[in-house]
Amino acid sequence: MYKLGLIGYGYWGPNLLRNFSAQKDAAVMAVADGRLDRLEGVRKNYPSIMTMQNAEELIDIKEIDAVVIATPVHSHYQLAKKALLAGKHVLIEKPMTSSVGDAEELTNLADSRGLVLMVDHTFLYTGAVSKIKELIDADIIGKPKYFDSARINLGLFQPDVNVLWDLAPHDLSMLLYLVDEKPFSVNATGISHTHNGIENIAYMTVNYESDFIAHFNCSWTSPVKVRQTLIGGDRKMIVYNDLEPSEKVRVYDTGYDHKTDEDKNRLLVDYRTGDIQIPKLSPKEALSGVAEDFLSSIATKKQPLASARLGLKVVQLLDAAQKSIKNKGKEIIIH
Repeated sequence: MYKLGLIGYGYWGPNLLRNFSAQKDAAVMAVADGRLDRLEGVRKNYPSIMTMQNAEELIDIKEIDAVVIATPVHSHYQLAKKALLAGKHVLIEKPMTSSVGDAEELTNLADSRGLVLMVDHTFLYTGAVSKIKELIDADIIGKPKYFDSARINLGLFQPDVNVLWDLAPHDLSMLLYLVDEKPFSVNATGISHTHNGIENIAYMTVNYESDFIAHFNCSWTSPVKVRQTLIGGDRKMIVYNDLEPSEKVRVYDTGYDHKTDEDKNRLLVDYRTGDIQIPKLSPKEALSGVAEDFLSSIATKKQPLASARLGLKVVQLLDAAQKSIKNKGKEIIIH
């Protein structure tokens, strides 16, 4: 039975507490949050759990084996470092940190101490993304050619990170999980309509050395909410609409063949439109899968699906996108 501490009981904290409390091999021992009204909610619903305003006080509790951090990104590095130095396993919200250097330091620190450091890239544990991975690995869609994502809505403006750091980690983690090839470079453009240097609309392209390409459209200022990803293969194509209540994934037997007319030097394209398949998806709550993977990784000393290495790669892509935006779309090579 692993004893856990949760730091942060704002938007996502209650969901984490509910899912970890439901795990048979874990017990949440303490919750820390700076706001007393939030702690009152914990005491009301979970009277056996200790509450405190000081996160360091929670980290210092010797009986706690692992710490779950659900706080704003600017606090991730310091809290995770303190927890790792105290010998605690750590699950941290996405994005892992606000800089590449901090993410690298935490990853190396966890490795050197034999501790699990995991990032809550929840979408990797959804039935939809698991099915898409299965389809790609089984060569159902053929060789992947593109990944095109739109994650747009009206609000919520963040005070400390731009729209890419806020919304793109979901889709970047999916890209890295679904496509084995290593990204080569990033181009990005964005604009701040609030004139505070924090972009509320941004477009990001991840380039590869092959002919695969990935594109991300993120906005806090859209009149409609869109959560859609298109994945094109040279045989079939996938549409993943996360706002669909049941039929989130559709596989289109759609594609094209092309050749060059040697006499007239024209490109000739033949289009193919076939059946649409709607695969059955697991109804299991994704966050339950996150909790299970974290606890299983601690028990077996294996790397979780949403490992620190994957979290670090997401931060590297976000950092490159930020540099590109500040340099008017300049291509930034990923090292």
